[in-house]
Amino acid sequence: MKRSGDPGAKPTSSSVAGPDCCGGLGNIDFRQADLCVMTWLLGYVDPLDPSFVAAVLTITFNPLYWNVVARWEHKTRKLSRAFGSPYLACYSLSVTILLLNFLRSHCFTQAMVSQPKMDSLDSPAAYGLGLALLGLGVGLVLSSFFALGFAGTFLGDYFGILKEARVTVFPFSILDNPMYWGSTANYLGWAIMHASPTGLLLTVLVALTYMVALLYEEPFTAEIYRQKASGPHKRS
Repeated sequence: MKRSGDPGAKPTSSSVAGPDCCGGLGNIDFRQADLCVMTWLLGYVDPLDPSFVAAVLTITFNPLYWNVVARWEHKTRKLSRAFGSPYLACYSLSVTILLLNFLRSHCFTQAMVSQPKMDSLDSPAAYGLGLALLGLGVGLVLSSFFALGFAGTFLGDYFGILKEARVTVFPFSILDNPMYWGSTANYLGWAIMHASPTGLLLTVLVALTYMVALLYEEPFTAEIYRQKASGPHKRS
């Protein structure tokens, strides 16, 4: 949506100082503004750099992997049968998810250090902000883990390991999907600490990937619990 200025207003010093990338503050098209930000970030980033490509691939692959494997398990129960227990099957998937997440973080860091820093972010204040975001992210991730438990964190619902009720304790009492947003805050903080435009751009990709994953995960998980509630063993 475009904002229009007051047609009767006199031009200010900012309006006669020359156009900026978005046409002036009085006539902002926010879609164009977003494009300006992305264009500005891409000015620091070589998208063909191998480390950047590796980071993009790991960021987009990881949620795809655990969603595909978990849905396949929910449909076939083949992992549970192969391991002789849904818990062992869930734990085995969790190991692969953790390893892939370590690889993602490594590729993210390598992509940042291989490309230029942003001078305006290379300051003690920015480093402190990044550290605070990293602390917030770690807090959200750890508190989510303790609230959900190991199986709940690693898609135990898809293995038939269901909770009695939806988790509503902190941090779920203040935020939906705190594990994902905590992870995003971790990457944002890490990028700011490294004064890295590449890291900022990759953090946007992390957030977008999680948002797409949630479009598939939330309805599917809701259906699992709907079936549980309407099943023959529903408790009175």
